[in-house]
Amino acid sequence: MALHFEQSEFDTRRDRLMIEMAERKLDALLLFAQESMYWLTGYDTFGFCLFQCLVVQADGSTTLLTRSADLRQARHTSIIDNIVLWTDREGANPAIDLRNLLNEMDLLGARIGVEYDTHGLTALNGRQLDEQLKSFGQISDASGVVSRLRLFKSPAEIAKVEKAAALADDALDAALPLIKQGGDEAAILASLQSTVLAGGGDYPANGFVVGSGPDALLCRYKSGRRKLNKNDQITLEWAGVFHHYHAPMIRTILTGKASRRHQELYEAAHATLLAVEKNLTPDNNFGSVFDTFSRAMEAHGLTKHRLNTCGYSVGARFAPSWMDTPMFYQGNSEPIAPNMTLFAHMIIMDSESETAMTLGRTYLTTDTQPRPLSRHDLELIVK
Repeated sequence: MALHFEQSEFDTRRDRLMIEMAERKLDALLLFAQESMYWLTGYDTFGFCLFQCLVVQADGSTTLLTRSADLRQARHTSIIDNIVLWTDREGANPAIDLRNLLNEMDLLGARIGVEYDTHGLTALNGRQLDEQLKSFGQISDASGVVSRLRLFKSPAEIAKVEKAAALADDALDAALPLIKQGGDEAAILASLQSTVLAGGGDYPANGFVVGSGPDALLCRYKSGRRKLNKNDQITLEWAGVFHHYHAPMIRTILTGKASRRHQELYEAAHATLLAVEKNLTPDNNFGSVFDTFSRAMEAHGLTKHRLNTCGYSVGARFAPSWMDTPMFYQGNSEPIAPNMTLFAHMIIMDSESETAMTLGRTYLTTDTQPRPLSRHDLELIVK
């Protein structure tokens, strides 16, 4: 089997989940998030775009309901005990197949948790699921059960993120020579992605962001390419990815000469990131980290140019986004703890002057100060 972890790692994860299920008095858990299935069993696929469900029972046994296209995928990449197929056909309702499966597993009337908060369960499939389970047992929303377990990384997972971070650094090294007057966004984007793949990495859970000129103020990938001018700005957000574990970075890089506004925004981003970094410690929580960010931005007069979050947890994620929970936003009481991998980003977009500035990297939290996983420094890059 193509497993990325030892059996003992999966055993530990199963045991952690069984403890959580026992505390919640759950007889079974219905998992729909692909990252949950991957974390628990190694199952690696993009087949979650259609209906599939991993049923986890209180004794730790697992049964996957999926399509025929993923039968061999599941056998080859996972430790799943049992695989059941639903058949593609006109008018198919796989929620009925799931209900029948749960009945065969003697779970009628059982206490069942459902992982609703995921892209792996569309609204339509969720409605069909609720319709089939409404009189089946005691159904509860268990969306955060596995996601919170995934927040705390094992040594084996940390090694994956460290490898991803090295790939992110390599990608920046490859892209920098191409960032110059006349440089093509297409070539820059290709260098980032090809470096990660050539280094043994994976596709990211979402597209890399590349935008120059006015598009440097965008926080998302968009289609269309341009070439850089003599004095220009380009914002890049990319990630090294290894066995689906992500280590994102974000930088705004300048060509020619830095404007006064660019220098002002960089100094604010740099000072704020260092302030945030000092607060990524176990005596703080995600909300207090955001408060530090917010106060620093306000002190620089940049409140209207900042975002309402300054980062989030990262790890093994699948499309459409590498963003994981929890996030750094106002009021988030989730404590910072050791062995979290967190992406802190400063994103300042001054639409009035069309000036962009970003700065961010991935950290590993410890018992004390966090450890940046990038070997690159935080200096303003002007080419």
